[in-house]
Amino acid sequence: MRIVAVLILAALATAMLIAAGERDGAVEALVILSVLGLIAVVVADLLAARRHAIGSLRRQALVAAVLAVALVLGCVAAFTEVMLVSSHDALVLGLASAFAGLVGILAGRRVLSGALDDVEALRDGLTAVGEGRRDVRIHTGGRDELAQLTAEANAMIARLAAEEQARRSLIASVSHDLRTPMTSLRLLAAAIEDDIGDPHERAGYLAAMGVHVEALSALIEDLFELSRLEAGDIAWTMQRVALGELVEETVDAMRAQAETKGVDVYARLAGGLAPAHANPEKVQRVLFNLIQNAIRHTPADGSVTVLAEPAGAAVEVEVADTGSGIAVTERAHVFDAFTRGDGSRGGDGAGLGLAISRAIVEAHGGRIWLPEASLGTRVRFSLPCA
Repeated sequence: MRIVAVLILAALATAMLIAAGERDGAVEALVILSVLGLIAVVVADLLAARRHAIGSLRRQALVAAVLAVALVLGCVAAFTEVMLVSSHDALVLGLASAFAGLVGILAGRRVLSGALDDVEALRDGLTAVGEGRRDVRIHTGGRDELAQLTAEANAMIARLAAEEQARRSLIASVSHDLRTPMTSLRLLAAAIEDDIGDPHERAGYLAAMGVHVEALSALIEDLFELSRLEAGDIAWTMQRVALGELVEETVDAMRAQAETKGVDVYARLAGGLAPAHANPEKVQRVLFNLIQNAIRHTPADGSVTVLAEPAGAAVEVEVADTGSGIAVTERAHVFDAFTRGDGSRGGDGAGLGLAISRAIVEAHGGRIWLPEASLGTRVRFSLPCA
């Protein structure tokens, strides 16, 4: 209804200007313009409803231009008939209007051709992505909304390519970590089946098989937990957690493992530490992961310090060690699954600890990062206060 009201007001204003104060002419002009305008609106609505039958944007633009020219010629014909314009003047006005309409169509097509080319480029690029290609880069010639849409599409394609690469790397990493223990299990089982060795040696084979089975079970459990966390499948009970007590408890539990390697572990708690809003078991899992990593990469006579301190509306915990640190090239990927701190696949563990830690912290509404360290490695994470 809004477009009809605007149309009537425009027709009234135009009629008054045409009539130049003559009441009869104004009424006739108003009737002509209103009727032609309403007809044009009705036809435009019908065409819009059947745009799927018209086809491409180029055809739709052409149909709209033809409708506009037809409206101009209709106005010329109606005013010629009603205003008693001479036949010659009507012919001249009609030909001039037709010529202007043709020029307008050609000019409009020229202006719109670039935008329509961009639309086709965007369509072709997305079609290629839908067919499985990830090396697609869509280019457009404008700096308009289509260019913004194209930039979003290119960013989406880049994310898809990165996710597929990460998935391939994950599959390769899982295959690698499964192959070694499975091969050992197969060889040990064959040795037991063939009665190789005395009973004492076969008991050793069984013990080794148990170690490999535990490693496989831990890997599978970590993979399941990571997949649940990344999928948002979380059913934790959040509560007020005295983070200082949790840190001290975890450090005490890890002290025996640290002393075996000749590493000292300390807890350092700042004053005024507010309770965190968290799940204590999951937060302790993060602490275990971080402290174990720190002990693993700290040489004998080194130390690991666990710090907890307030930070505005959050509580921050940091695990710092005096080890060799993390290379600059590895810092950006240290929280990715199957990333080893030493850059190789020969280290202990499956490389899922930091990835799981990040997922747990982010599920709590916090974040985890690597602050700059002059010695060793610092890993810090935040949790919201209760």
